[in-house]
Amino acid sequence: MWGWWRFGKWTVLIMFLHIIAILIFTKGFLLTRTELPHSSHCSDLSQSPCHSSPSSSSSCWTKPAVDRLIIIVLDALRFDFVAPSSFFEEKQPWMDKLKVLQRMASENPSSAKIFKAIADPPTTSLQRLKGLTTGALPTFIDVGNSFGAPAIVEDNFINQLIQNGKRVVMMGDDTWTQLFPNHFNKSYPYPSFNVKDLNTVDNGCIEHLLPSLYQQDWDVLIAHFLGVGYFLLEPEAEYEYLGASLLDDHAGHIHGVDSTPMIEKLEQYNAVLEKVIKELQNQSGPGKLHENSLLLVMGDHGQTLNGDHGGGSPEEVETSIFAMSFKDFPSLPSEFDSSSCEPSKNICISSIPQLDFAVTVSSLLGVPFPFGSIGRVNPELYALAVCTWNMDDDKTWNNQDQTKLEEWLQNYANVLCINSWQVKRYIDVYSASSVIGFSSEDLFRISDLYSKADENWSYTKNLSSYKNGNSNTSLPVLKRQIVAYSNFLSYVAELARSKWTEFNLKMMGTGIGIMLLSLYCHTLAIKKLNKSCGVSLLSSRDSGISFGLMLTFFMVLTRAGSLLSNMKEGKAANFLLATTGIMTLRYSFMKNKMLIEVSAAIFLLLTFIFRIAIEVGLYKQAATSQFMSSSSSWMLGISISQSLWTYMTEIVPILALIILGYFLNKSISSCCWGIPKYVILGTILSYFLIALHWISESNILDLAHFLKGFGKNCIPWTVYAITLVQLSLLAIVPMFSKEETSNFRGSLFVKMMSILSACSSTIIILQGKQGALVALGSLLAGYCMMRLQGIEQHTVSGTAGISILDPLPVLQWSLLAVCLLFASGHWCAFDGLRYGAAFVGFDEFILIPQAILLTIDTFGFSHILSVFGLPLFVAFPSPFNQTEHKSLFPIKLFWIFMVYGLITAITATATILCVTIQRRHLMVWGLFAPKFVFDVVGLILTDLLIFVASIYYFNGVDPGVEDRIGNAELRRLW
Repeated sequence: MWGWWRFGKWTVLIMFLHIIAILIFTKGFLLTRTELPHSSHCSDLSQSPCHSSPSSSSSCWTKPAVDRLIIIVLDALRFDFVAPSSFFEEKQPWMDKLKVLQRMASENPSSAKIFKAIADPPTTSLQRLKGLTTGALPTFIDVGNSFGAPAIVEDNFINQLIQNGKRVVMMGDDTWTQLFPNHFNKSYPYPSFNVKDLNTVDNGCIEHLLPSLYQQDWDVLIAHFLGVGYFLLEPEAEYEYLGASLLDDHAGHIHGVDSTPMIEKLEQYNAVLEKVIKELQNQSGPGKLHENSLLLVMGDHGQTLNGDHGGGSPEEVETSIFAMSFKDFPSLPSEFDSSSCEPSKNICISSIPQLDFAVTVSSLLGVPFPFGSIGRVNPELYALAVCTWNMDDDKTWNNQDQTKLEEWLQNYANVLCINSWQVKRYIDVYSASSVIGFSSEDLFRISDLYSKADENWSYTKNLSSYKNGNSNTSLPVLKRQIVAYSNFLSYVAELARSKWTEFNLKMMGTGIGIMLLSLYCHTLAIKKLNKSCGVSLLSSRDSGISFGLMLTFFMVLTRAGSLLSNMKEGKAANFLLATTGIMTLRYSFMKNKMLIEVSAAIFLLLTFIFRIAIEVGLYKQAATSQFMSSSSSWMLGISISQSLWTYMTEIVPILALIILGYFLNKSISSCCWGIPKYVILGTILSYFLIALHWISESNILDLAHFLKGFGKNCIPWTVYAITLVQLSLLAIVPMFSKEETSNFRGSLFVKMMSILSACSSTIIILQGKQGALVALGSLLAGYCMMRLQGIEQHTVSGTAGISILDPLPVLQWSLLAVCLLFASGHWCAFDGLRYGAAFVGFDEFILIPQAILLTIDTFGFSHILSVFGLPLFVAFPSPFNQTEHKSLFPIKLFWIFMVYGLITAITATATILCVTIQRRHLMVWGLFAPKFVFDVVGLILTDLLIFVASIYYFNGVDPGVEDRIGNAELRRLW
């Protein structure tokens, strides 16, 4: 019979080629920086041209400048949370809330300083912590490990502390204990995925932080608050809105920056920091516990106004470091001071790459620099503490006494010598160990810069032995030496940023070649189907190419070309979808079909609505107070009262559910029977439960006390259970039922309604209230496409068995799927995932079920429902071709699946070519690589869904279909 295997073996072959191509290409494209197993040791310094510090029982590469270090990490700390509002063009409500930091920087400019810290993207928390502690650039592949952080095996700052006898205490985010297992003398980790107990992490930090300041059993204290964001999430809002992400820095993800919980959290942090600084100041006197301590308050990355991070925008990469020593020191020489100052507030702000953090802190604590660090010891942060061990009562630089300045410069030049030698050693070992490494030209340039910086070092380092030397001579020499080492280190860092990822072009080319082969096989399968079964893409009028085929080909190429830029993909797809609608409307006018004109007009209206939804989805404003309170009519520019807007957001989604339920009920009464009838009834029940779930969270009806305990977890779990039972029935019952029907079109409609209804309830509850609106919009758009399909298609008069198939509706369906992805609040970046959906019905983080929920939420409308909804174009007759032979229905469905898969494969291939071309682009990791990951995952998922759909839809097809088509022709096809 026309069984699923005859269709399925083509999808299996194509899916196999896709998987092989993607794996090979990914192996070449996402080859990350080689992590070397080497570690730095105190004894290594004897191999360098640099002299070590004066002998001391605690000295190693550098003499310790501080005895104790307190690091307070505030997750997702934006730069404008710390810097005074006077540094910005416009003051915002969240600014000037950390007043204690600004006051300390203003009152003690020589011992307290605010830095703008620049992170390297991607700005996920795991990668930033790894970059901060190793001093190395992040690797893109680590993004996927943000859900289950593996232990860091590369040499790092924490490892060096332990190897050199430093005692480390950690409290807060348990990511630290996952990255550095068995590294802490004491640890108080708290799970960052417990979304119900929202204050545990921060309260745990506060509970242990202040008492620890009085204890003497640590040298380095790390307190990681989950931040500017993990506060005051109302239970009714946990899962309600799109874009809610509960993984870390939770208030930012859920409420946005401009929200009352965010401002309250900043004020809470200000109070905590004020207590910490007061306690440290009280114990900073001579002989006291914190006489020689350094406080660092810092963020790991920034966040957008909507609370997202992961990309490379300025808001995401700009965070802050506040450094404070508890002694007063002279100002840094102007040559090494990059500060920009605000005279009215007496505050100066400097800039520091996060790349410099690990090596700078290592130099202050006197431990070896991490082996793979390529950062530079920052002079401004170094100067805040380094003078604690070589300053007397004279605390000013003056022309009469420059001895202390010479000593500082000599010491800093020696530190940079060690820093440069360590970086040069790492580059040499890396190039020798790595498969590809740096090019010979790059290595020559590195060696040349290092040689120039090192050639005068033996003269420069001997200046310290001439106590009565001429300062006018020694100071310029020392400064030139420092500049030479700084230039070398800056060049290596920039070179690493531009070329660090090792692209294996042979593997990438092989992957592209296999992808092109899969496209050829795909096209060949469609061509053989057309030839063997009497269908054609050619115009029957003059045997030329049909307009629908030409337009489809042009649109596919246009969309593929658009991927080479960083344009908004959702907007581009919506534009192309509207263009096809306009062209269809033109045809309806030409044929004087009033019904078609109405359908085309409705279709264009829907594309406009989707355009607005995509805009809102990209900004993710529906989840923030900024959208819900101050911009209720943002898109339309009209004035709507807050109460009316609130009522609309509560009532309209429930009305959409009622309409969807009505359509399902109507389908039951018209043509559904047996198992499909009960499946659809189960979906209607799920819709009722979802509406009850939303009502329990509503601020309009005070039903929370009655439904809160039942609805919060039980309703989602009930919906999941109903969906699982429905899918099980649809999968198992046909295996034992041998029902055959010659009415393929009617059977196809029943199957399609059953599977779509079964999947829709889980997708809608995960999507939140927007899910019902998106589902209704997609249903209406699909109906319009069905009415418009085949506007060019008709049976050739006098030519039996020839039918014209138009690929334009399939292209429209594919473009609609892209619009649904973006309209539902997603985009092709890791900060475009709606992590909150993974916690609908869950209190704790459980990897496998929540990964499944996150996948369903992300690809539900755009892939799952779209693929299973493709039979829409077969189950309903075309208004332009009422005489289509029944034997062509299975062939047409096969053809539609193949064309849809081909369009998806072409888009993925274009993305692969795009990332190959743009592999050296500045935004390759922030923009093109995430797009690559999303597209190839979407391609494999589409292949898998088409395979499953073929099994589902072709099971039970009337065996007589084969006879009507002709067994000989089938053998030729297969």
